[in-house]
Amino acid sequence: MVLEATMIVVDNSESSRNGDYVPSRWEAQSDAVNLIFSAKTQANPESSVGLMSMGGKGPEVLVTLTTDFGKVLDGIHRTKIRGSTHLATGIQIAGLALKHRQNKSQRQRIIVFTCSPIAESEAQLVKLAKRMKKNNISIDFIAFGDLEPENTKKLEVFNENIKGGDGSHLAVIPPGPSLLSDTLVTTPILSADGVAPREGADEAGADGGGGGFEFGVDPSTDPELAIALRMSMEEEKARQEREDKAKEPPKGESLEGIPEENQPLLDGQGEASGTGGDKMDEDKKESSEAQEGKKDGDGNADKMDTA
Repeated sequence: MVLEATMIVVDNSESSRNGDYVPSRWEAQSDAVNLIFSAKTQANPESSVGLMSMGGKGPEVLVTLTTDFGKVLDGIHRTKIRGSTHLATGIQIAGLALKHRQNKSQRQRIIVFTCSPIAESEAQLVKLAKRMKKNNISIDFIAFGDLEPENTKKLEVFNENIKGGDGSHLAVIPPGPSLLSDTLVTTPILSADGVAPREGADEAGADGGGGGFEFGVDPSTDPELAIALRMSMEEEKARQEREDKAKEPPKGESLEGIPEENQPLLDGQGEASGTGGDKMDEDKKESSEAQEGKKDGDGNADKMDTA
């Protein structure tokens, strides 16, 4: 698989507060960042991903190139929504971060999220695109939010001037019921990394964003939760099987050959009929023995008298 160093540039301007994407533009970006990180590192474990923002007073590198997903999550949580975007400056800083990557054999790629108006002119973007192409840097744009014709035209011009052998893509995602990450999977940005499209993404998004995955959890974004849910389901299934097996009669045993008792359970005196007969026989035997002993004793006493 492709060995890449990828810098993700998120749009944390005031426009990212808008709720036209589920659940908001900023939260949709955060979910998509998780998906991109998982796709890149799963495609090649030696690939690395960095994170930076381009809103506020100026672009900021949140996480340098890393394979630690926890650092990327921490960078997302530390990001504050403020100000406007600085698209050109953000791309230039991302290019510098890629230039200082440790593994020089990694291909360079920048993935930019933009959901706000683009202040740069077409001429500035064309000049920047040619410079990035000269440095062998591929740039993918994920355009959502403010999809005015002026914005999309600028991005199309940039994309036309940077297209190279490694491929630079432009994905324009309009608002809809599905999650931004669900739609992103179907674009060349992630499908080139072997990420399969999510089945039923549109229906799942309309129902609340289940994504069409088992238990409603994407294993690529939260593998620990997916494993825990699967183990819990297997344990519950095993428990139900044990209960069903306990309710069934043991195999190989039958009631044939066991004589039925025709006599009543209780006799006329209220005693158990099964043991009463044996007890009466024992009593009769004891009484007969006692009588014989008494006769023997009387006979001996008569003999003594006659003597």
